[in-house]
Amino acid sequence: MYRPFILLLLSFLLLAGGCESGNQYVYIEGFAQGGTYHVICRPVRGLSAQELRDRIDGRLLAIDGSLSGYNKGSLLSRLNAGEDLPLDTLFIGCFTRSKEIWAETGGAFDPSAAPLFDLWGFGFANRETVTQAAIDSIRAFVGMDLLTLEERADGVHLVKADPRVRLNFNAIAQGYSADVVATLLDSLGIRDYLVDIGREIACKGRNAAGDPWRIGLDRPSDGNFDEGKDLQAILEVTDCGIVTSGNYRKFYIEDGQKYAHTIDPATGRPVTHNLLSATVEAQDAATADAYATWLMVAGPLRAREILAGRPDLEALLVYDEDGTMKTFQTTNIKTR
Repeated sequence: MYRPFILLLLSFLLLAGGCESGNQYVYIEGFAQGGTYHVICRPVRGLSAQELRDRIDGRLLAIDGSLSGYNKGSLLSRLNAGEDLPLDTLFIGCFTRSKEIWAETGGAFDPSAAPLFDLWGFGFANRETVTQAAIDSIRAFVGMDLLTLEERADGVHLVKADPRVRLNFNAIAQGYSADVVATLLDSLGIRDYLVDIGREIACKGRNAAGDPWRIGLDRPSDGNFDEGKDLQAILEVTDCGIVTSGNYRKFYIEDGQKYAHTIDPATGRPVTHNLLSATVEAQDAATADAYATWLMVAGPLRAREILAGRPDLEALLVYDEDGTMKTFQTTNIKTR
């Protein structure tokens, strides 16, 4: 599922100079999952930036081969097409976490709603003619409870209670990918880093100036594609995952009505409430990614209720009230 941009406030002067030899931060970028990735970190001695990039690219290539719905040869695409294959650890990890969050959110976060995303034109297929009959038919085989993992002689397999069940991990895959890369950096002994994959972020430690990482959030105005030109807020974060979900960049208007990409699995339809974006800070990026989607499904009032009962989450909500953009933020989220 589409994600709005989070602008990284980078200072190349800080990255390129002002650091003691051996403590200099490096900036690595490349392509992943239909977009770009960026990693800023202070590497350990004996590991070149090129070696680090090669390792990162290797992990992202493996994720693409496992979880991408746009890669027709990926494990996910083949499973969606009906093949019965042993799963890799990346798929098992993402599926398991997705099912946990599906249960926690009462089904508001649901990768098995993939056919609904396709129906409305926000998935892996072209938009179809939407009727209530089509929605009701699809909803009969949506739900992560229709999927289980089964251990066999050749490995773990995905078992479908209904062969029509399909998965779309777009609302968690990039956050999960950022966590996978962060885990790689941890294993290499890197303690100060920011991983940005499609603007889903995992970070740890401090930036080159010794401060928390600073992240700018674009104002969620419809059609605001000019990244960084109009900021809603600047956040200071560390040791967390942080993701924004919103409906201001991927939508279409038909017969004067806006259809946003956030689909409520309970109704099978795009949401129509006035929550424009939800930024979530959590223990990891996969959790932040999925819960940002949950809040966008829930809407502004229910989102506040959810956050009141979740001290493990920090969030900033932007919503429309009579044509005026307003915000709500939890107590401990740090803005500038």
